[in-house]
Order: sequence, then C-alpha cells, then structure tokens
Amino acid sequence: MNVFESYQQAWRVPLTFNDFVITSMVRGKKIMHLLNKNPFEYLPGETVIVPANETMVIDFPDATALTPSQCIAVTVDLNYIENTLQYLNSFYNHDPDLGREWKLQFNQYHFDNDAEITEIINKLIRVCSSGDTAKNIYADLSLKELLIRLVQSQHLSQVKVEAGQLGNHSRLHFVLHYIHEHLTDHITMNALCRKAYLSRNAFFRWFREQFGVSPLEYINQERIKLAKQLLGDPRHSITAISQQCGFSDVNYFVRLFRKSEGITPGVYRQVRQTSDRC
Repeated sequence: MNVFESYQQAWRVPLTFNDFVITSMVRGKKIMHLLNKNPFEYLPGETVIVPANETMVIDFPDATALTPSQCIAVTVDLNYIENTLQYLNSFYNHDPDLGREWKLQFNQYHFDNDAEITEIINKLIRVCSSGDTAKNIYADLSLKELLIRLVQSQHLSQVKVEAGQLGNHSRLHFVLHYIHEHLTDHITMNALCRKAYLSRNAFFRWFREQFGVSPLEYINQERIKLAKQLLGDPRHSITAISQQCGFSDVNYFVRLFRKSEGITPGVYRQVRQTSDRC
C-alpha cells in the first residue's frame, strides 16, 4: 500500500505500477488521463483501477502546501487476482440463467461515490496500519472482499446498460428493466420477487450475490442519482423532487441523500448552482 501526497500544482505527471493497482482519492482533486479514455476529475471518495504497466498521467490543479492532494494506491499481484476469481467461479457461479463468469474488466475503471468500495478500502487501510499480529489475515480477507465488490459493481453497470437494450434477455435484465421503468413509482419487494420467480429470501440472496447490494439499496441509489439531476433545476422544491423520485417521505429522502452524498439536497443544490455560475 502506498500513500501519495502532492503539495504544489503540477501537470502531466506520469505514474506507472508493475501490478494491477486500486487507487482511492482521500483529499484534494486530480485530473486523470488514462490510455484511450477522456480526462476526468478524480475526487475524494472515488476509486480508480488501472491495469499493470499502464501509465497514468495526472494533473494536480489545486494542490498547495496547506491543501495537499492525497491518494492511496494498493497494488495487487496478477496471480492473487486470478486465484480469487477462480475460487468465485468454482463456488459462486450457479445461476444457469446467466452463464456468468466472474472477471475483472477495465471498461469500467472509475467508481464514483460507491460507498461500499470506499468503506472496504478504509477498512483495509485501518488493518494495514494496525499493530494486530493477525493483520495479514484480515488484510487478505479485506482485499478479497474489495476485489469481489469491484467485480460486482462492474457487473451491475453492465447489466444495467444491457437491461435498457435487451429488456427480458435474462432474469437479471428483466428485474433491472422493471425497476428503472417504475423508479418513480412505489416498488414493492413482493412485486420484484414475482418478476424474478423467486421466494423473498431467495430473491434477496440472489440479488446481493450478483451485485453486492440489496434490492432496496439499489433502488435507493438509482433514485438518489435521479434526484441529483432534478436538483439542477431550481424550479423544483425538495419535497417535489422527493415525490418525483418515488419517496413518500421527504425526511427519509433527505436522510438517504445525506448518507449517500455527505450533504443535504439543499446544500447540494447550492454547491451545484455555485459551480454552474463559475
């Protein structure tokens, strides 16, 4: 594990690792230039993965001695990744409807505001920094958990895109397509279970195994994304946006939004309007 800090502005700084690397932004801001990708802002709470021997070119537009940028980088040996994926394919690949193979891809390399991934990385940092004699065991378990969550997040993004194109191609596509078609409506778990032809317990277990989140967590994540889009229009009140996003209780919406984004919807709107003016 490496910690990188920058205390002054800099541009076009190259950085290459010999192994697959998982990076997590802690504070400050970077502009990332990856091979064959459009440049993008890299902000705290976000994660970027890069293949072995691929050079990242990085800008540090805001770094100063008082406000340095800080990033964590975890390198992972290829054999470790292959062994972990082989284990998953041997023991957790039993949905005949999918014919799915656990694999790590690089078409999704930037994970923004994925609370689960951020939490696991923070746990890994705490474990590696501790003096616990068993920390190597805990670090191994946390790293495996992190790899699994990355693969699940990529799988979810892929199926979500496919669901809009393929609709009923598989049980997963059908369920996600139904959720997005009714995102602003009242979606019951019983309805989703019926769509998947599974009992309630089996449906929850199956959904979490595939995506790493519960059905309700996924629905709320998508509703928060929709709310962020609507908050850009000052004509809509917070209450109206809450209702448009399928929330019947505005206070519950505000709590979920704060948990997801770290700020309330009202503050988010103010920050966005200030940013748009600039």
